[in-house]
Amino acid sequence: MNFSALSVLLFVLTVSVAGKSVFGARNYDDYGHCKAIVKTWADQSLQELEGGTEQERVLLKDLLFFLHVPRTGGRTYFHCFLRNLYPHNQECPRSYDKLRFDPSKPECRLLVTHDDYSILSKLPKVKTSVVTVLRSPVDRVFSSYEFSVEVASRFLIHPSLSSSIRPRPKNNTISQGVSTLDIWPWKYLVPWMREDLFARRDARRIGRMAIEKEADNSYDMEAMLMPLREFIHHPLAHEIVHNGATFQVAGLTNNSYIEGAQEIRQCLVKYSFLGKYVLQVAKRRLDKMLYVGLTENHKESATMFANMVGAQVISQLQKSNNSFGLSSFVTNNRTGNRLLSIGSDSEELMQQQFTVAKLMGSYEGCVSTSRSSQRRRRISSLKGIAPANFSTEERSRVPESVIKEIEKLNSLDVELYEHAHKIYSKQWTAWLQQQTSIPLESSIQVMEDTFYNRAPRFLSVSSFLAFITVVPLVYLIYKVAAHGRTSKLKI
Repeated sequence: MNFSALSVLLFVLTVSVAGKSVFGARNYDDYGHCKAIVKTWADQSLQELEGGTEQERVLLKDLLFFLHVPRTGGRTYFHCFLRNLYPHNQECPRSYDKLRFDPSKPECRLLVTHDDYSILSKLPKVKTSVVTVLRSPVDRVFSSYEFSVEVASRFLIHPSLSSSIRPRPKNNTISQGVSTLDIWPWKYLVPWMREDLFARRDARRIGRMAIEKEADNSYDMEAMLMPLREFIHHPLAHEIVHNGATFQVAGLTNNSYIEGAQEIRQCLVKYSFLGKYVLQVAKRRLDKMLYVGLTENHKESATMFANMVGAQVISQLQKSNNSFGLSSFVTNNRTGNRLLSIGSDSEELMQQQFTVAKLMGSYEGCVSTSRSSQRRRRISSLKGIAPANFSTEERSRVPESVIKEIEKLNSLDVELYEHAHKIYSKQWTAWLQQQTSIPLESSIQVMEDTFYNRAPRFLSVSSFLAFITVVPLVYLIYKVAAHGRTSKLKI
């Protein structure tokens, strides 16, 4: 190699090394900037959560904000619990699309929305209690996928639709409600899925895609709908679905009210390990909430909600309205269910004393009807993509590799859900201890209320008397165990 060639080679190497150094320095500067803004936001958020006692945390304040994480059963709590507790004039205007929310509404005491935690910047924080329900991250991703497909597939069977461009059916029967296409995150997910369904339908019509005659898995029917494995890797799923609970509790969704939220989100995309700061904030915010429920522990969560939150709402309304002490059960015209109506002026209603037990009885009837309605609606919606059918059995056929990938993509939500489990266990233990401290006479009254609202109608009065006769004996056994006696009591 001559001297000229060697000089050229050394020059190229020098430029290359210098370029890498400059590039590396820029990367480092960008990382340093991102870490600074994420950590600053996290520190400020944690500082805002400081102070307050446990006694203050468990007391219901003037405004109840139900932070509704999508696909966790929040609609059930709203329709079957909260709407039966709060008079209509105390519901805050709906804020699912932001445009309809008016926090200055007089006597606004209940807000239920998919908005993230950042909406508290629009609310009186010291007078607001927050509650939420979380769900297993894998199940929530499954449900988000299923619901997006379900709503989008309705456009395939609607007679007035010929393309995916139409925003919604022409004749909207729910004229007073907010359309699913107006609600975050479905206003993003459903149009995307709808466009995909139409594209696959058109491809089948011209023979570009063959319909699977015997599909082994409804979540992998490529000719009919977007496979789950494709859904979870799409940029929109990364933007909205994955780690959605963590970002919603932290107040950093793409629907956030926080100034600079988008820049923080972009930094988290580039440097995912900065997510530990977001997770820290989300965990602490769960710690400070009045109530945290779990979708998988539905029955127990509902019981706790009725006693921890419902009982306090009843007490507040009794104090604010002397006539509230006598409430009523009325018939819901749409479902035919017996639902609770509080503060009604109808003279025809049968007035009865309102209790938590009656609230639970009303709730269970409402849930049963709601689930039946949801099943019918899903069956009808999925006709457009038959033979696809979403069920627990179909989910079990999804490859384990896809499940593991969902867990990996939702690592923050997995950890947040584990933390929620710990909070839930503490809530449940504290509530049970509170129940066992109730005098025996009160316990019997509660069990009577529960029995008359839940027991099958064919049980006789004698059966009920036999039932409550056992209560003193159970109470005696509990007392023996509580005093730590080691001898066994034989019956």
